[in-house]
Amino acid sequence: MSSLLPSSEQLYLGLDLSTQQLKCLAITGSLSVVRQEIVTFDSDLPHYGTKKGVHIDSGLNEVTAPVAMWVEALDLVLSRMKKAGFEFGRVRGVSGAGQQHGSVFWSKEAEDVLGGLDPGKGLVEQLGGVFTWERSPNWQDHSTQAQCDAFEKCVGGEEVLAGITGSKAHHRFTGPQILRFYQRFPGVYDKTSRISLVSSFFCSLFLGRIAPIDISDVCGMNLWDMRNNSWSQELLDLSAPGLRSRLGSVETQPGKHLGPVSGYFAERYGFSKQCVVTVYRR
Repeated sequence: MSSLLPSSEQLYLGLDLSTQQLKCLAITGSLSVVRQEIVTFDSDLPHYGTKKGVHIDSGLNEVTAPVAMWVEALDLVLSRMKKAGFEFGRVRGVSGAGQQHGSVFWSKEAEDVLGGLDPGKGLVEQLGGVFTWERSPNWQDHSTQAQCDAFEKCVGGEEVLAGITGSKAHHRFTGPQILRFYQRFPGVYDKTSRISLVSSFFCSLFLGRIAPIDISDVCGMNLWDMRNNSWSQELLDLSAPGLRSRLGSVETQPGKHLGPVSGYFAERYGFSKQCVVTVYRR
């Protein structure tokens, strides 16, 4: 999809990482659509073996997605656009959305790798070792009933939990998911330096460093004390040791510019150094 535009007109990219697809939309400042590109996981990246974008383990009531698949999808979307002649140098802002509640587990080496990417290589071949768990829980996951019960019991019931975090415990919420992850894989958790939501994970790829979680997404974790506008230490302690440092800061300013796109994207695709990355959310 394209239109004839003055070569000087500024463009903006929006990316939507949903369960089954990665969509990229390029628009002008007046919201005219210039280009749209879509990668459908099952058909465009069949080597990951997903069905409707996920892997399902019926015995465990577990629904997950491979994180590397999302990384490769970004490689593919941007490569297709570059091959088609899209002018990344005219893009002045990048933002988007990622499926809510899902979590991504980074290794201690992650930030060094993100900050030192080789523009001569794709993302997926360079980021293979930066995730301590290669999968991300999907919103359809129902494996955390015991953990949801623990969350509600910890504070005195589902209504009390809802009063603190805005919601009673849900299977898909990140807090119960992290508790289950820690209980199943304590050694892997120990090797995990940071935990992102899918939205902040995708933002991190463009920044070249791990991005903060957006305030609107943090409220879907069963970990944020909405009354005090801070993490609930009681629920953090229940979930896993040292969790606060692994979750990092929370960005409370909507649409904040987090910084320019990393040098990797400037060199590999021709993004301008004036192109800013704003908070991703769901």
